[in-house]
Amino acid sequence: MRKRKIRRRPRVSESMPSSVIRSARYDPDRGILDILFTTGRRYLYHDVPPVEADAFRAAFSKGRYFNAHIRDSYAFTEVAS
Repeated sequence: MRKRKIRRRPRVSESMPSSVIRSARYDPDRGILDILFTTGRRYLYHDVPPVEADAFRAAFSKGRYFNAHIRDSYAFTEVAS
């Protein structure tokens, strides 16, 4: 019997065409959305489901989507610089 390899969704990091968000990375295994703002502050948003991360990535306005759906909806940790 052949072993099947399990393909995991890769961590996705991308620059954002946003005046507020510099970049975002999502770790589907841990459910963490890592956001770096243009101010240099970085936050980890916990227990973010993949569908939410995908919607954020697909949103025309990343800042508006973040404010409406992520900022006050998920626990977060600020990462010290």
